[in-house]
Amino acid sequence: MTITGVRVHDVRFPTSLSLDGSDAMNKDADYSAAYVVLETDDTDAAGRPLAGHGFTFTIGRGNDLCAEAARQRAMPLVGREVEALVGDLGGLYRELASDSQLRWLGPEKGVVHLALAAVMNAVWDLAARRAGKPLWRLLAEMSPEELVDAADLRYLSDALTRDEALELLRAQEPTRTARIAELESLGGYPCYTTSAGWLGYTDDRLRRLLQEAVDAGYRHVKLKVGADLEDDLRRLAITREVVGWDVRVMIDANQVWDVPQAIDWVRRLAPFRPHWIEEPTSPDDVLGHAAVRRAIAPIAVATGEHGMNRVLFKQMFQAGAIDYCQLDSARLASVNEILAVYLMAAKFGVPVCPHAGGVGLCELVQHLSIFDFVAVSGTLDDRVTEYVDHLHEHFTDPCVVRDGRYVIPTAAGYSAQMFEGSVATYSWPDGAYWAGRPAAAVAVG
Repeated sequence: MTITGVRVHDVRFPTSLSLDGSDAMNKDADYSAAYVVLETDDTDAAGRPLAGHGFTFTIGRGNDLCAEAARQRAMPLVGREVEALVGDLGGLYRELASDSQLRWLGPEKGVVHLALAAVMNAVWDLAARRAGKPLWRLLAEMSPEELVDAADLRYLSDALTRDEALELLRAQEPTRTARIAELESLGGYPCYTTSAGWLGYTDDRLRRLLQEAVDAGYRHVKLKVGADLEDDLRRLAITREVVGWDVRVMIDANQVWDVPQAIDWVRRLAPFRPHWIEEPTSPDDVLGHAAVRRAIAPIAVATGEHGMNRVLFKQMFQAGAIDYCQLDSARLASVNEILAVYLMAAKFGVPVCPHAGGVGLCELVQHLSIFDFVAVSGTLDDRVTEYVDHLHEHFTDPCVVRDGRYVIPTAAGYSAQMFEGSVATYSWPDGAYWAGRPAAAVAVG
């Protein structure tokens, strides 16, 4: 079986029209995906064409750059034997990551790194589909040695050695099966919702969505903050009025503050007992996050959705800069780099609560969180994964949330496949939706 072709699509959804995804930094997001399909000459167990599906996430303009970079990342795979590729996922990752001419454009950050995430997400999806297993189970059944071989541990030995990584994984290996059973008995992995708290929503809409979240079983909700202090005070007062004081409320500033401003602003919001402040300042400012954390305790600091690579997370852990790690499944370079961050987080005792605010990210992170519980951290204490309730209808195996928990996925793969109709309709700029829009409206896409 070989890779016979690569298709890459620039897919954009017009979420700016409803202000879904609106926050203090990103006011008009059109949630988008640079979507990669690795085609093969084989079929799956049901006789359907076997392919790998992956993507990286953007919010509109520039998605075409990611799509082209992903095409260039993926083309060297055409003609290669699938068995050899999925049989050495660590080796394949290192091969693609070491392309010196593309690496120069990063290195390991920006568009070329997002593109690597899209391509390797498709490879991992293909590996899981070929094995007939959901990705979380494929990972959970790998030996500690196989997982460490797949992980990208380069530049990390001052924080995590290979032997330490093996020790962490071996400690959890004998009880993996018991934790799978535990998760099944609980009804899935706990999650929180951001869907009520987008910054552009009216107060009435905020009230309604918060009540719906509580009624649906959520014990954690998140609000966007940071554009106007008086608005934040009013919206948090509404939130506590609706959800009470037993529900954890998290707030997210999406990088808009300088460090002193972050400290002052969060202190003003402290009477509403926010559980954490997310992205209080520049995502690259390790020492800034550490300063904020010291100043606002016991309110926690969370960040990571814009964490460009594992080295930045290493420094966050080493500096004691964050209370919660919010890695992103489509910004880090797929499972290989994510494994390294999970292992470092376990060593430093930092809970991982992945970001999942964008199109398709919920579908991916459910697999990662389940794997973390089963094979790495071994605990659900103080762990909750993000969920938003839009755009799932475009995926063939959408995530399912019930009573505030991700139901454990059972379909083979990484849950990354989009319906062909959705891809055709929302491809930029010639898809049926965008081609049919007036020129003035398309200009915002």
